[in-house]
Amino acid sequence: MKKAPSARCSADASKRLQRDLMQPHLKRATTAALQLMLTGSVLALNPFLAPSQAEANAKTPVRQGDWASQLPVNTPPASTLGVWITNSPSPVYYSQERIQNAVKQLKEAGFNAIYPNVWSRGTTFHTSRFAPLEPSLAKAGVSIDPICSFSLEARKQGMRVIPWFEYGLMEPADSEAVQNNSDWVLAKADGNPVVKMHGKEMVWLNPAHPEVRERFIGLVVEVLKRCPVHGIQLDDHFAWPVELGYDPYTVALYQQETGVEPPLDHTNRPWMTWRRRQLTGLLRELRQRLKQEGLPRRISLSPGPFRFAYNHWLQDWELWAVGELIDDLVVQNYAYSLKGFAKDLDQPALRKARQWGMPIQIGILAGFGKRTTTIPDLTEKMRLSRERGYGIIFFYWEGLWGAHAGKEGAEFRRKALIELGTNP
Repeated sequence: MKKAPSARCSADASKRLQRDLMQPHLKRATTAALQLMLTGSVLALNPFLAPSQAEANAKTPVRQGDWASQLPVNTPPASTLGVWITNSPSPVYYSQERIQNAVKQLKEAGFNAIYPNVWSRGTTFHTSRFAPLEPSLAKAGVSIDPICSFSLEARKQGMRVIPWFEYGLMEPADSEAVQNNSDWVLAKADGNPVVKMHGKEMVWLNPAHPEVRERFIGLVVEVLKRCPVHGIQLDDHFAWPVELGYDPYTVALYQQETGVEPPLDHTNRPWMTWRRRQLTGLLRELRQRLKQEGLPRRISLSPGPFRFAYNHWLQDWELWAVGELIDDLVVQNYAYSLKGFAKDLDQPALRKARQWGMPIQIGILAGFGKRTTTIPDLTEKMRLSRERGYGIIFFYWEGLWGAHAGKEGAEFRRKALIELGTNP
């Protein structure tokens, strides 16, 4: 694949925002974004919802319209120490006892935020209108309700829960939604829609397609209405891979709006910009829907470093921050070396977001598969992040002191991470 040219990241985000707002289909911008465009100033962003008080937390997860009364007041939290939790591979989702123990252990280690995956390989962890139930949970019993169980246990401990839509717009190529809606799927210039991810055949759904938008937004709304949580998190799979966009639907839409066919060079800058705006439009529509529904509107984004995210995934998170479409950043920094890790911490777009007042956390790999970060390296990466004023989120739960604890062993790592988390 031809490498895309590097994107400039600076005050150019304001210029990109201004150009986007001139587009006829993107004129529904917020007043705050318009003020930013005209004055060049960045408005203060709303802080994270603080953890709820313990005495209110012992209640059963509230359903339907009463859930909002269970949310904590809108006050600033302490610096984030969080962890991503997912079912793959981990047994934690399939037992309420495991969920309770996990939350208790995390609290003992100083953690104050949990990011449980709610959207995995085209399946959900609750009975949904929009997608099938995750197969292993169907066997274990949907009544376990892992997401609302995490919500309940975390509120007891005064911790925040932010549902993580891990797979974003990506789904297995053989999923029912894909098989029944071929016009939803993006394709490469040769017509092939399949993208190999983690050894599996996946496809990307089209963020410009109204039915894809309605389904994705509907799923988010559905999750947020089930039990008290503190917003949502999107990550690097909420994206438009740069080599995609040659499916019939996208080609017709591009021709309708521009009068020409898409260029065969998928790194063509105007062609990239047009697709990026479609993705931005979905994010803007999501925020508007959450406001209309009276749901938590705090959107956390967990992308990769800016240039990679922009040039390969068409995620312009600098513009999204300037335009107040996201409320905090969790930038994944999985560099092998400490030198590479420190370099990525100082990327210009990250420094600028910090200057704007955007809350920032750094995603650090604790352990996954055959790669486990040793405690000495974790200690240094935490120090480098904290000295720059960044919070920390680990990927992932089993890499802390679980299945991917590595040669150091679970007991040693747990004691070390308790020390690091409770005595920063």
